[in-house]
Amino acid sequence: MDQILKTVNITMQFGGLTAVDNVNITQNDGEILSLIGPNGAGKTTLFNILTGVYKPTAGQIFYHGENITGLKPYQLVRKGISRTFQNIRLFNDMTTLENLLIANPDCKDEGVFESIFGGEKLKAKRRNVVAVCESILETLKLQDKIDELACNLPYGKQRLLEIGRALATGADFLLLDEPGAGMNSMEKDELAQVIHYITKDLKKHVLLIEHDMKFVMGISDRVVVLDHGIKIAEGVPAEIQNNQQVIEAYLGKGIPDDE
Repeated sequence: MDQILKTVNITMQFGGLTAVDNVNITQNDGEILSLIGPNGAGKTTLFNILTGVYKPTAGQIFYHGENITGLKPYQLVRKGISRTFQNIRLFNDMTTLENLLIANPDCKDEGVFESIFGGEKLKAKRRNVVAVCESILETLKLQDKIDELACNLPYGKQRLLEIGRALATGADFLLLDEPGAGMNSMEKDELAQVIHYITKDLKKHVLLIEHDMKFVMGISDRVVVLDHGIKIAEGVPAEIQNNQQVIEAYLGKGIPDDE
């Protein structure tokens, strides 16, 4: 199985606080990898390192064998890495289609000269971009909301639209930060279907943070557990559920069904 992402002794310090401490993880081709742990475990900090928001204090990150440590978010998007956030960050006054169009790299490469004199070639390019974004909306079952303002979508649909915007960048590796936060059980079932489609049919790779353990254990190929910035466990869901160190990290009460 090909290795997509690898971190080597990633460490992040904020003054005297070590938020991530010598963490090594790998992401394999086509797998759904989940990152879990109690509040304050360092999950989002690690996400921010992987997506260029933070430059690690120490350690290295490799993507398809290339050292990408310290690259900026826009540089990582160009290499095929995109993300969503805990808090929804859509362009509320734009339609669902416009939210995807603004993320599509072909929309950003159009210069003034091309806009004026592009002719049929430019029109064909624009039609293709729209078709790509419409296809993503169809995947998310949002095709009937194409002209709907993002702010008018139900909460669960807004979450899906954020994933669609990450897909619209053309990225092959998606990092989803609590994609199911605030969703009801029906919306989470729909989310699970979308994530499976992205990995199994679109052949992309997903790394996610999620607090709903029932959701995590049902969707993940592998699970990595952090506690106080340290990786304490890694394995398939069944191994993680029965790992004593993981159970103790969750205050000795076992892994809750819905945290």
